[in-house]
Amino acid sequence: MNRLLDQSFQNKKNLFVPYVMSGDPTMDVSIDIALTLQEAGVDAIEWGVPFSDPLADGPVIQEAGGRSLKNGGNIIRAIEGIKIARGKGLTIPVVLFTYINPILAYGETEIISKMVEAEIDGLLIPDLPLEESEEIREKCHLEGISFISLIALNSQSRMATISQHGDGFLYFVSSLGVTGARENFSDRIEESIQTVKSMTDVPVLVGFGISKRKHVKYFHTISDGVIVGSALVHLIGEKKCALMEERDKANALGEIKEFVLELIS
Repeated sequence: MNRLLDQSFQNKKNLFVPYVMSGDPTMDVSIDIALTLQEAGVDAIEWGVPFSDPLADGPVIQEAGGRSLKNGGNIIRAIEGIKIARGKGLTIPVVLFTYINPILAYGETEIISKMVEAEIDGLLIPDLPLEESEEIREKCHLEGISFISLIALNSQSRMATISQHGDGFLYFVSSLGVTGARENFSDRIEESIQTVKSMTDVPVLVGFGISKRKHVKYFHTISDGVIVGSALVHLIGEKKCALMEERDKANALGEIKEFVLELIS
């Protein structure tokens, strides 16, 4: 069952989806973080795959990916991590966030098969243009996995086409460039989001640069939800030593939970 397509996700207002780098600082800890985020009430999780050339990622997520790679992180281990998390009680939707090269290295069919086994609900590939995604999109569709499309502010001429391929949700990129916390957003963003919403039946979630409660509250008024990545990953990086110490882990996880609760309160 694809949890992204469940009405409890599709019809919910003010969706909140955090991004976590798998294997940062270790796979066991990132699984604990995922379960903690579920306790905090998030609606889904974007589960990052470490990659050596992450073109869409800013320095914070690049550093997290580097930590994961040093610990042996890769796409297979990332998928296995979710399978373990499901066994430990993770029930919310999960979207695998990866670049195309790791998928090609292992093969599309094998990766999708392993995603099905791990009960991963969606796949997002930021460096794969819509025009080149038909084959893997169809394979995902046949296995009940949502292929998540991204729409950027500079996608005006392609918004209708991309919106028509909305599956699970549409990821609206709030700003040009790479991921990372920001203070301000384009004046055109509200109009662009409303245009996309008028073209699709799936939720439109906004990501890139959202790091503060005021950002979350603002985007909840003009979209269906938000995706928070760098701000959370930065906090995980700050707490990495405590997260790896058994005596300090509970407190560190508690701080991560409080951070998320503050954003969505």
